[in-house]
Order: sequence, then structure tokens, then C-alpha cells
Amino acid sequence: MNYYSTEHKAPVASLEKAIVKGLAEDKGLYMPETIVPLQTSFIETMENHSFQEIAFEVARCFFGQDIAPTELKKIVEETLNFDCPVVNVEDDIYTLELFHGPTLAFKDVGARFMARTLQHFIRKERAEQGKTRQTNVLVATSGDTGSAVANGFLGVDGIHVFVLYPKGKVSKIQESQFTTLGKNITAIEVDGTFDDCQALVKRAFMDDDLNQEIQITSANSINVARFLPQAFYYFYAYAQLKRLSKEDIDNKVVFCTPSGNFGNITAGLFTKRMGLPVKRFIAANNANDVFYKYLKTGVYRPQPSIPTIANAMDVGAPSNFARILELYKHSWEAVKKDVHGATYTDDMIKEAIRSCYNSCGYVLDPHGACGYLALKEDLKEGELGIFLETAHPAKFKETVDDILRTDIQMPDRLQDFMKGSKLSLPLANNFEDFKALLFAKATV
Repeated sequence: MNYYSTEHKAPVASLEKAIVKGLAEDKGLYMPETIVPLQTSFIETMENHSFQEIAFEVARCFFGQDIAPTELKKIVEETLNFDCPVVNVEDDIYTLELFHGPTLAFKDVGARFMARTLQHFIRKERAEQGKTRQTNVLVATSGDTGSAVANGFLGVDGIHVFVLYPKGKVSKIQESQFTTLGKNITAIEVDGTFDDCQALVKRAFMDDDLNQEIQITSANSINVARFLPQAFYYFYAYAQLKRLSKEDIDNKVVFCTPSGNFGNITAGLFTKRMGLPVKRFIAANNANDVFYKYLKTGVYRPQPSIPTIANAMDVGAPSNFARILELYKHSWEAVKKDVHGATYTDDMIKEAIRSCYNSCGYVLDPHGACGYLALKEDLKEGELGIFLETAHPAKFKETVDDILRTDIQMPDRLQDFMKGSKLSLPLANNFEDFKALLFAKATV
């Protein structure tokens, strides 16, 4: 399958180029030329299939023309060695827990899938040419992306990862998950915001000197191999809800997705085009509400990001907004028809965490709390709601414990990360300094 740029000025790319390059030459994001629908017969019987089986069928729609079935099945199976159960919170509202991967965050699936897909193409090039250039993965993170990507690519032959994160703006647990690894992972602590980190990464892709000397790609959701696999969640959640429900759920389901860079909800919007009979979506924002304002006014105005307790959503210029516009042919009315919006302050998020805990004993993390609150406020009579709980609350232990006056048990895997030594490199918010660091550290 070919991929085109959202800016429409770059040449059409193969899947391999779209993954290896990450960003198109005209600074646009890659989009598949065709959205292949999932077979209706499979959708109608999804409740009888495992997460791995559903994910493989969805992956075939995106990547099956470029990767052989046996190899693609292996990639999916290696990516998904865990399951995502749906937990009933209260009537007509379900939570889909997406934090059962290695770093206890939903981004584990996309990161692991991309790592294995990129490795597939590296091996393919090596087999055809006898050798290959090392690939350097650049990723900006406001929290969970960095840990998911770092652990997904840890020890992968032929790949070096550079994680850029804003100084003092991620939780200590999140920071420990990508700054203590070493090996082929380099953590870079930027004196700035997430948007600054993302701007440094994007500028690196446009720098001729860098691209002539080293091979770089991105593992943020701007990369098609990172954001598209998140479609697995929506099909799986629908299948589980269908299994649990005693009535027809077609065109009644509402997905509510905590949204920062908008890769996850964009993958969800793709599933509707692939035939999943979803009624609509809700994008739940924290105080970084540029998309919410767009839905209200039809005008998109990026703004500097605002620090919040839901830090992984602290994005003032969401990259995947460009993909949403492409998907809906730049029609504000069309976007509004499928997507509602919500925005919440820190105080509102805290109250949602307390309310959910007091009513049913479920502990939300600050990001999932945005989804929970938006769904409770926006769900209509006759609809069934699923909100995506994107990270384990223990990743935000200090915040959640302070809100609930509790002592959340720390999972063993998080405790193990906290035992490591911080290995990050400091960096001023300056592209020339970043460029020099890459020349000094990147493998060629």
C-alpha cells in the first residue's frame, strides 16, 4: 500500500519508506491511500476471537500488502503477549484497561509493533544488500510515549533510540522507565516543554546535513507504524462489549479517548471507516484544549502547552490533527458529526478520581479520569460508553495518593525501574545543540 503526505507536496511513499522516514519531505504526516475495510463477517463474530486474532486481521488491512502473512502474524504475536480486559464500572459505562503491557501504558502496543516492523525492514534490506545503515529513532515524550518506545526498542539490533523529554514535567516513575535503561537508549532532558521537544524532532527530519549523514525516523504517533496499531484496541473493546451485552450494540457504542497528540483517537476514527459500527467518539482534553476550541469554533489555533496533572496530554499543537482533517476532507461539520469534545481543569480531574473511587472503588489515573468524566457527562440515553484507561494509576502514585489519601500498591515492574540510576543527558532548547549531540552520539 502507498502512503501520501497530509501536505500533498511530497512523493507517494511505500510502507517501508513511511516507517523508516517517519515524516514526509514536505513536513506532512503519512496517510494510507486506501482504508481497507475489515470483512463484515469477521466483525459480526469478533466476540469469538482473541485479542491476537483480532489484531492480526486489522493489521492485515493496513500492512498485509507489504508484509507476508506469516511474518505479520509473528510481529503481532510478539507485540501482544498480554490481554486487555474490559471492566464494568457502572451501568452503560465500561472502562477498557490498556495498561497491561511492559510499561503499564497503552502506548506499549504501538511501540512494540513499530519496533518489530522496523526490524523486519532492516533485516529485509540486510538480506538484499548484505549490509544496512543503523537506524536512529527520535521520540519526543510528555510521559508514557518515551517509556513505551524505549522499552519496546531496548536491545533491538540495528536501532538506537533518542528520547527527548521536558525537564521537570514528567512523573518520576515515567522518567525512570526510559532514563535508566542505557544500552541502545539515550534519554535527553530538554529545558522546555513537550512541544519544544516535538519541534526539535520535527526540525531534525528537515535538516539536510543530518539526513545525509545518519538515518533517522520517529517513534511518536506521527509514524504510521506507531499510531495505526492502536486501532486494535477499538475492535477488541467492541468485541468484548458485544460478548458482555445481551442486546444489539451496533451504532450504539461511544468511545471516549483521553487525547493529547491525538494518535489514539485518530486510530479509532480509522476503525469506523473500516466498518466498525461505532456511533461516535469523544476526545477528552485536559486544560490543553485546542481541539475542543476547534470543535466549538471551526478555528484551529495551536498554543503553548500548559502543565497539568494529566501530563501525557500536555500538548498544545497535536500533530495528528492534520490526519483528522485529511480523514474528513477538511470539513469542520463532518468532524463535529463524529467527534465531540470535552476539557477539564486539574481540580475537575481530581474530583472525577474521587467520585469514581467513592462510587465503585475503581482507581483512575489522571488521564483516564478525563475520559471517565467526559463519558459520564456526554453519554446519551440508549448509548453504551467505553472510555479508555490509558495508564496504570501507580505511574502517578504521588498525585493519586494525594487526591485519594491512599497508598497505591506499586507493581513490581515499576519498582524495578525505580531502582536504576538516571542516565539522561541535559540539553538546552536549542536545535544546533541537539544536532551536535546527534552527530556525536548517533550510530551511522
